Amino acid sequence: LSRRIRNQVFVEEQQVPESLEYDEFEDSSLHYLVFLDGEAVATCRRRETSKGIKLERFAVGREARGRGAGALMVSHLLEEVLPLNKTVYLHAQVQVAGFYGKYGFVAEGPRFEEAGIDHFLMIYKREENA
Repeated sequence: LSRRIRNQVFVEEQQVPESLEYDEFEDSSLHYLVFLDGEAVATCRRRETSKGIKLERFAVGREARGRGAGALMVSHLLEEVLPLNKTVYLHAQVQVAGFYGKYGFVAEGPRFEEAGIDHFLMIYKREENA
């Protein structure tokens, strides 16, 4: 199910080569699905790296966009990973950096290209009083 959604969003819509979309971290990552009316409509994954916890491969199917699936995934993942007290980061496509900013992620460093798409490194910044 996750693969179907990612294939639709990244491979078909964004023209990311399948060889770049699916990598050596598929089996070692924790994958998530969001269901709407019994159908899987969104997915993402997280994995631990030497830099902390990386949230990645956020994909919301065309039919579910604007219905809160992305917000649900980000909120849920933050609830899970923040208690681990590690750096939480992601590579955000430039056009959705503002979305992640609403959840406390801040762009750091210059824009960079990944799979032919411009991205920003975004790091979750804990609130001072949290």
